[in-house]
Amino acid sequence: MTPPRYTALVADDEPLLRDELARMLGQAWPELAVVAQARNGRQAVEMFEAQRPDICFLDVHMPGVSGVEAARQIGNRAHLVFVTAFEQYALQAFEQGALDYIVKPVDAARLATTVARLQERLRAATPSQVTEELLQQLTAHLQSGPGAVAAPLRWLRASAGGTVRLIHVDEVDFLRSDEKYTLIAWRGDDGKPAEALISVPLKTLITQLDSAQFAQVHRSVVVNLRAISHVTRGENETASVHLKGRGEVLPVSRSYLHLFRQM
Repeated sequence: MTPPRYTALVADDEPLLRDELARMLGQAWPELAVVAQARNGRQAVEMFEAQRPDICFLDVHMPGVSGVEAARQIGNRAHLVFVTAFEQYALQAFEQGALDYIVKPVDAARLATTVARLQERLRAATPSQVTEELLQQLTAHLQSGPGAVAAPLRWLRASAGGTVRLIHVDEVDFLRSDEKYTLIAWRGDDGKPAEALISVPLKTLITQLDSAQFAQVHRSVVVNLRAISHVTRGENETASVHLKGRGEVLPVSRSYLHLFRQM
């Protein structure tokens, strides 16, 4: 059997979205082989160095090393396609010829257009032209453009029976995904640990919290850095977070271990 002519890497922190994009690529471009799937930017760079795929599909927002930073490290050694959840009005930064993009959820027609463009560039041996200037412009646009996130969230609203509790984010020790809900663990007025469930998904809350105060340490856990007592290293590039005045021990997956390398 003749091996496929071109190869690709897909990077997204959401496994289902990674698998879906790989599936859709298989339909839109059967001759393309997805040789690597990365769950963050750091892994994307490592897999690129190992596999050297012709094309990299990079989610813009990933924990740790972002898709933009991964693109900076990969440079013009591959054709880059950014994957973004931003609406059309926030995509003008991509409309500069050198930057390809697709929008989540991925549309089959839009993906077909991207595939046709990539095939033409590969046939013509046209090198990728992603420059540092373009990446800086993209970063600035994403941070300050119409799609930028507003001021960080300061209060969480939790209902218990007929009572609505307003919880200041400074009182929150950690948040954990609980099926369709998010568990908030905070300190009550008496300083004792308290918990409540809210219907807002953890992934939505992450985008609204101050990244200087809250860090995702696991796909289902976000912790208030001020609430950490200490971190212990485990096996297989994992770790555990111990909290001040709480018995819970939170897992740190290898994807987020870099956050504590200096601790």
